[in-house]
Amino acid sequence: MIKSSKLILVVSCLFILGSCSSTSNKSSNSKSSSTSGWDYNNSKNGGFETNSKYKEQATGPGLMFVEGGSFTMGRTEQDIFADWNNVPKTVTVSSFYLDETEVRNVDYLEYLYWINRVYGQSYPEVYKKALPDTLVWRDKLGYNEPYVESYLRHPAYRNYPVVGVSWSQANDFCVWRTDRVNERILIDEGILKEDNEQIDENSFNTDAYLARQYEGIVKRNLKNLNPSLGEETRLVRMEDGILLPRYRLPTEAEWEFAALGYVGNTNMENTDERKLYPWNGSSVRNGNKKNQGEIMANFKKSRGDNMGVAGNLNDNADITAPVRSFWPNDYGLYCMAGNVSEWVMDVYRPVIEQTTTTDHRPFRGSVFKTQKRDEDGFIEEKDSLGRITMVDVNVEDNVYRRNYKKSDNINYNDGDIESQMGIDWNNFLNEQSEVDTASVSIDKWNPDAKKYKDNRTGNSSEMYDYGNTTLITDRTRVYKGGSWKDRAYWLVPGTRRYLDQDQSTDAIGFRCAMDRMGAPSSDLRENQRRGTDYSKKKMGSNRR
Repeated sequence: MIKSSKLILVVSCLFILGSCSSTSNKSSNSKSSSTSGWDYNNSKNGGFETNSKYKEQATGPGLMFVEGGSFTMGRTEQDIFADWNNVPKTVTVSSFYLDETEVRNVDYLEYLYWINRVYGQSYPEVYKKALPDTLVWRDKLGYNEPYVESYLRHPAYRNYPVVGVSWSQANDFCVWRTDRVNERILIDEGILKEDNEQIDENSFNTDAYLARQYEGIVKRNLKNLNPSLGEETRLVRMEDGILLPRYRLPTEAEWEFAALGYVGNTNMENTDERKLYPWNGSSVRNGNKKNQGEIMANFKKSRGDNMGVAGNLNDNADITAPVRSFWPNDYGLYCMAGNVSEWVMDVYRPVIEQTTTTDHRPFRGSVFKTQKRDEDGFIEEKDSLGRITMVDVNVEDNVYRRNYKKSDNINYNDGDIESQMGIDWNNFLNEQSEVDTASVSIDKWNPDAKKYKDNRTGNSSEMYDYGNTTLITDRTRVYKGGSWKDRAYWLVPGTRRYLDQDQSTDAIGFRCAMDRMGAPSSDLRENQRRGTDYSKKKMGSNRR
């Protein structure tokens, strides 16, 4: 009798839980509001719309899903340079998307072609600004002129990573890619028709489209359910879930997390084995019996040894290699070590400590922007390139905010007065505060720095008085991953270096990232990744 009672109790509990679950699912997909009782998506009830059929974010072209989590960011092995510029700390990275490979020459040539076709006649400077610096290949004591002339444009190098691209140029590429992908989505959804005659301000821009300042060649707009507008159709809104978020550079934490690829080393909530490289083990060679001894990345083994002995080239690359020449890591990402180093979003600072870094989505480099508006509060007309003008947030509008005050927060907790405790922001709104004071006064103690001043920032520019001024400014950006020119030390995801955001080299490329909207986990089968089989042939290898 007691056993029967227990059984009935268990069944009843399960029934109740099931009822709750079904009720919850029903309410989330309900046709009417649980708040007001009014119907959704009904023009007779005011026309408020919600996409109840939306499941999860689609994966954009070229991207791989990276399920986020907590990890130890920074160098955890011996710091042989004794600079200790990346102190180990536990942080949490939200789920995001990252390019499967580095951006290739053929990808960048597509970008250049579009820029030249759309802006070339009216604004040739836009095309010129986007051109990679092919002269980065020159060496005073080396014969590299063939790379200067051919590396970017010759079809033999089309699947090689683009180099000679600065951090600023990489960001411009991300903006262009966002617009092209979203325009393609609208075309594939049957909303817009292809318009290959876009010129200047009449080119598609995601922000301009959402601000109702671009319509394009309409094929079939969405049905308008708002009776007050008096229009039968409307443009797509962000609320529809059709358009994708922006492509951008990954943060340093995101890039390092993705490179380590711990998703293949987890058992429940435990990590089976720490990683030194994007693959398991402490060796740069494959330990699997079938492929034992094969090099796992493209890097410089020793002075004078860029690719090994003729007849048995160890990495089959004297400079860069095709982007899929080695095994992907457990997230399906190629060449997260070696080949080319990669730009990330962060501004460089030599010491990163736990106490000065947020533990959730850490990033240094926040400069908050907002859409420029006219006197009536409306978004100003797009510029001559078809883009919405963005401006820094206003200090006066944020006096009473507790989470931020000013637009440029690059130097927060790094010497700027605004990050100090006890500032009376009500009395701080004077002539001095109207100018963003976040720029580092790197020349404060250097009387000879005046001749090296940058009129725009007030700090020393590229014309450094080396030894008297510092190379680290608010324009200095982090790059990661090691390259074909580097030794194995730099292949470790925790290592980090820096370069001015407008400079470039023959060993730095980039890949794009995208934010994940909604749940951090994915139900899509293609997003479920658990371990790479290193016994298989290299993916995309041109060796055999």
